[in-house]
Amino acid sequence: MPNLLIIEDDSAFCQMLQKFLTKRNYEVMASFSASDAQEKFKNNHFDVILTDLRLPEYDGIKLLTDIKTVSPKTQVILMTGYAEVGSAVNAMKKGAFDYISKPFTPDEIVMIIENALKAEVSSHSIQNDNNTTNRTSQKDTKADKTNSAYIVKGTSEASKKLDDYIKLVAPTDMSVLITGESGTGKEVTAKAIHDNSKRKDFNFIAVDCGAIPKELATSEFFGHIKGSFTGAVEDKMGNFEAADKGTLFLDEVGNLSYENQIQLLRALQERKIKRIGSTKEITVDVRIITATNEDLNKAVENGTFREDLYHRLNEFSVQIPSLEDRFEDLMLFAENFLDKANTSLDKNIQGFTNEVWEAFRQYHWPGNLRELQNVIKRAVLLTTGEEVEIQALPREVLQSREKESVADNFSKSEFEKDQIIKALKKTNFNKSKAAKLLQVTRKTLYNRINHYNLDL
Repeated sequence: MPNLLIIEDDSAFCQMLQKFLTKRNYEVMASFSASDAQEKFKNNHFDVILTDLRLPEYDGIKLLTDIKTVSPKTQVILMTGYAEVGSAVNAMKKGAFDYISKPFTPDEIVMIIENALKAEVSSHSIQNDNNTTNRTSQKDTKADKTNSAYIVKGTSEASKKLDDYIKLVAPTDMSVLITGESGTGKEVTAKAIHDNSKRKDFNFIAVDCGAIPKELATSEFFGHIKGSFTGAVEDKMGNFEAADKGTLFLDEVGNLSYENQIQLLRALQERKIKRIGSTKEITVDVRIITATNEDLNKAVENGTFREDLYHRLNEFSVQIPSLEDRFEDLMLFAENFLDKANTSLDKNIQGFTNEVWEAFRQYHWPGNLRELQNVIKRAVLLTTGEEVEIQALPREVLQSREKESVADNFSKSEFEKDQIIKALKKTNFNKSKAAKLLQVTRKTLYNRINHYNLDL
């Protein structure tokens, strides 16, 4: 069982995080001050330490140095509410594994901890034999089954099409480019492709390209050897090596600098990498899945993204539909997020009131699934009864409900029904033409006609 130490002066947040991680099968100790933490990491071994970058009575960078002096192999993850790139770069040069900005989700912190544990085990594999790699793969597989988000299979046409694409491309080794609006679930889709592939028993490594400072990208991708630059206090395995025989998921790939794009292209072409400071080439067998909410075609036209890299990444593309495009699945997603919120917050909320369902249906969800998940988690936290009630919803959702109820006395359902009738009349009740006019499938139109009991 991995040993963790949390150093955080906000005692309530610290205890909540400790409780959550303990439930995820970590051995967790907590310190509310740097002095108490120093005693703990001097007298105990920790695989990973999570520490606030800004402690009231002690400098977080200095504490990082103290930890690395006592235990160089311990991975340190910095938590900060400031997300300063300069501070993060400085900390990572001094040996921090990664940093995470508050507020963060449970899935985000678990993913970073698991990546840190993989890197910790991997660093020993430099001296050890291949048995270490096998043990690492087994541990990662177990962690994936415990912590990974799973994709909800909706009943809408858009969701079914997405599921068909996942099943179609997963067994291949094709590079996949996932596009879609922010919050639609691109990483969940990438994980689903990995889990349905022949690589599922090996690592799925997710990297947010938008969060990696340009100065650290090469080290993050390819690793480095001890002493190769100031702050390289130990050998570090890069993401390509960590994902060997598995899948490397590059989120927001459009944010990579032109120089990093060249390095990435070379690695994909040659399937060989070199750690910073090393002359030894390492062969890697990695499947690449990338994601972006930008138009990479335009980026290619503007000269900010390499065309040859774009074609290398885009052997197969998957467009993730927005929540509005699969509105029929709203109830499925909401129930799924309710279950997740109950688990993470240790609550047992049974469902939603009719008022809440109506508010959900009337809201347009610009943040897609991520926004829905956040709204439900907040509501579950605020709920004291058996069901989520309307007052637990945030203002923006309630305002949408109020506007909808006032505007022309039309609810969303009444407006939709009116639009269907108008389209049918306009096309002389030709359902195929009406569906095309409404920009839905013929099957969806039939379902909505039956739903509203329209007498045609």
